[in-house]
Order: sequence, then structure tokens, then C-alpha cells
Amino acid sequence: MPAPVPGGKIGRMTAFEVRPITDDERRSTLDLLRRALHTRRITDDAWARSAVSWPAEHKFAAFEGGDPIGIVSSFDTEIAVPGGRAVPVAAVDGVGVRADRTRRGVLSAMMAAQLGDFAARGLPLAVLHASEPTIYGRFGYGSAALGKTLRVARPAARFHERVPAVGDVRMLTPEEAVKELPALYERIGLHRPGMIARPDVWWPATHERHVGPDAGYLVAVHSGPDGDDGFVVYDTIGRRSLDSPDEGAVLDVRDLHAAGPAARAALWRFLLSVDLVSGVHARHRPVDEPLAVMLTDHRHAATLAVEDDLWLRPVDVEAALGARSYRAAGPVVLAVTDRTLTANTGHYEVGPDGVRRTSAAPDLALDVDTLGMLYLGQWSVTALAHAGRIEVRDEAAVARADELFTTVTAPWCGTHF
Repeated sequence: MPAPVPGGKIGRMTAFEVRPITDDERRSTLDLLRRALHTRRITDDAWARSAVSWPAEHKFAAFEGGDPIGIVSSFDTEIAVPGGRAVPVAAVDGVGVRADRTRRGVLSAMMAAQLGDFAARGLPLAVLHASEPTIYGRFGYGSAALGKTLRVARPAARFHERVPAVGDVRMLTPEEAVKELPALYERIGLHRPGMIARPDVWWPATHERHVGPDAGYLVAVHSGPDGDDGFVVYDTIGRRSLDSPDEGAVLDVRDLHAAGPAARAALWRFLLSVDLVSGVHARHRPVDEPLAVMLTDHRHAATLAVEDDLWLRPVDVEAALGARSYRAAGPVVLAVTDRTLTANTGHYEVGPDGVRRTSAAPDLALDVDTLGMLYLGQWSVTALAHAGRIEVRDEAAVARADELFTTVTAPWCGTHF
């Protein structure tokens, strides 16, 4: 177990320390996180169901006088990177500081301890969903995948006649949804850059509490020629009011995954066929999901927002760059600066044949958070250079780097954590 890390002092108050938590501190640190995120402390019944999803492993807390004042948590899993490989990744699933101890160095100390642990354990990458996007850039995370929010009008939205209708969709009972979806998600696989595997600890708190017998979400599964190949988890939100007594409900999509275009189209077709519904709302969908062009009138599928979704941090820059593939183009030399994990600072030659450290003069210079933005293919080198995030030393290298890093499919995570 890593040794405690002195955290510093809070004004005239007792110094705090950052250390791994013990089993006995699991519930108190979860309560701390929930209060920091403005939700209520967990009940005894809820803790009994979901405690397995909050193990002591990979959690660092800041303590003042024996009391937790901050927490950072993660779990180990795998992420798909460009080229199709699944590589180890730390998924940061909880960050919080007690309201009376914010902006005093507590978060910085905990994040430094967590990143040091990731590096010591040889993890090449870390990812998170940011509640406040302004926080994580200074710790080396970059916005690596975007998601769009869709609102589809019902009953106006109709599928184009050329969109195939194959297979069958069936509703699951809550018990079936808890039992069957883990294996189905694994069968669908990590087919987009940014998708992560869902380990056993993920399901009880993040899935079962929404679809289990005491929850309100509904689940439908698509079956194609080769068996089950897609699912959707959604809630029904009433819209009726005194002023609009005939307003239909809205289906709020929480989770939709499919192994291929036919299964995806069938699940959307199912959602748009549900009676007494005025619309379907879905947040954090892939930015290149072609639902609009599946319809006879694409205006009935409106994109309400495009937001940051997955944030990514290279923990071992050479290993991270070497894990993904690159398109055919001449190599470029990147000068990467990492102010926290300083061993990463250096020059890296990147090309279709691989990645290596080099002493050659750099073509492009960037900080590690910008490398995180570039890594999955969401952003182009041209766009980041125009924004001032990449310093161009050789103009000809920009086009080469664009070709090297681009991906055909937009990155997307699709997993809440």
C-alpha cells in the first residue's frame, strides 16, 4: 500500500495528509463524495446493494484530524484505442472535496497521489467524465471525445423506406435486465475508440440501481440473425400539465448500444414506435450517429447540444502513443510537456511504424492535456494549432500529423461512471 502523502496546511488549521482509504472508511468517503456532488448520504438499504461498487482499492482521501475532507476514486478497466486494441486504463469515477475545504490544495494533493499511483502501476492512460471542465486540464486531462444531445419529435419522425427493419425487439423484466445485460454488453464489444469495458464492480451501482426491481428504467433488447445484439435503457418522463393535458411523455435514453447498424436502427425504430410519446431525448450520443438521415425528414431529429464527454490523460506517453495505430503518412516529432508526471516530458517520433523517444528537433510542441485531446481522434492537429494549443515548428508537419491521428469513426465512451 502506498505511504501517506503530506498534503499541506489549510490556513492555520491542522495539516492534512493524503493516503489510501481502508475498508472501514468506504462508506464515510462515499458520503463525502455524495455531499460534494449535492446528493444525499446513502441509505442503509442502498449501501447494502451497492457497497461492492465502492471498494477501498484505488481510492485516495485527504484526512484532517482523522476525518476525510476529500476523495479521489478510480477502477481499472480497458479502453478501445484507434486501431482496435483494448488497453489498460484507470477510470476516475469519483472526485470531491468537502465544501469548507475547497481551493486550499486538497484536490491537487489527491490528484498528484492518484496520478503517481497510476504511473507506478504501469497504466498508460486515465479517463474521466468531468463535472466541471475547467478543473481537469491542469492535471493533464484533455477533452478527448464529444457527445451530442438529441431530441426526436414524435409522431412526426418516420424512418426512411430504405432503412432496413430486421430482427425483433423484446422488453425485459427488471430481473432479466440485471442478469442479461452484462454479457450482452461484452458481446457487443468495444467497437469505437473511447469505449470502455464494464468490470463487475461497475454494474451494481451504475446499472442495477436504475433497472432493478425497485427502479423505474425500462430495458429492451434487439435480436438479429445471430442472437441478441443490442439494447436500450430508458425512462418515461411525463409531460402532461394543466396547460397541456394532451402532452405525451418523453422517453429519456440512458444507455443504447448495438453491435451494428441494423441493430441500432431497430432500437431507434422501437423507441419511435412507442405510443403516447411526444418525443425521445438522448444525451451523450456519438457525434456521428446517423439517426437524422435515417428519417424521411432529418429536421425531426434535432441536435440540442454537443458537449465534452470523455476526458483522457496519457499517464505513460510513450506507451500510450505506442498502443494506438496511425494512418499512412510521414512521421512527425512531438515535443510533449508534462508538469506533473515529468518523466513524460520529451520528444517522441510518431509514425505508421510505431513510436519512439528521440533527440531530434520537434515539428510540433504541446502539453500533455492537448495530447489527450488529440489521442482518440476527436480533434485535428490543424484545429488545435489554430486554437493555440499546439505550437507549430514545421508547417509541413501539420498535414502529416492530421493524417496520422485522424480516425474514420468518431470516438465515444457510452458508459456512465
